[in-house]
Amino acid sequence: MSTELFFLYDTHCPWSYATTPLVEAIHNDLPEIDINLWHCAHFCGEDESKVTKKQITEVKSLTNISCSPRYIEKLSQAKDSTLCANLMTWAANKTPKQALTLLKSLQKIHFEGANELTNEQDVADIISKLKLSPPSKVLKSDKLTNDAEAQVHEIFALQEIIATEAIPALLLAIDDQLILLNHNFYLDEPSAIVDAVKLEIEKSTAL
Repeated sequence: MSTELFFLYDTHCPWSYATTPLVEAIHNDLPEIDINLWHCAHFCGEDESKVTKKQITEVKSLTNISCSPRYIEKLSQAKDSTLCANLMTWAANKTPKQALTLLKSLQKIHFEGANELTNEQDVADIISKLKLSPPSKVLKSDKLTNDAEAQVHEIFALQEIIATEAIPALLLAIDDQLILLNHNFYLDEPSAIVDAVKLEIEKSTAL
């Protein structure tokens, strides 16, 4: 039986930030499940690419995440996750064992360090610490790489199947069965989603 988890997210999305610990819990407790980190590249620097204080308040009321005062002060700025989409797509393809660590590091310095992650210098320290060697085209913020753009189209196709464009989304794929996990139930206790995943696997095995 083949089992995979698909995490549709954006590095600059606060709800994605709150959901990442659930992915980590599944990864730690069920290492046999392949984790697919798919960056949606939702934030593109336009006026609609903003996070509101209301969103942050809602996320913080349901989770244990923290956002720095400096991050809150910069909410009026439109977010652009193009560079992160390029970097995370490259990492997921080339160094998958480090991809989740990279994602957590990027989210931490964005939400807690108020780093906008829009240029090569913004991510230089993380890349150095993780000893990554992405090509220069990956560290651009003016356009998506071919790989990142192709992944976005795959996400669009997957969103049609699950009939929602909402992010984040956690999808459990067991052989040819696709199960949309309701991550909202587990935001305040990430470890609880492990039991939910185990239950879905048991149900599929019993069929």
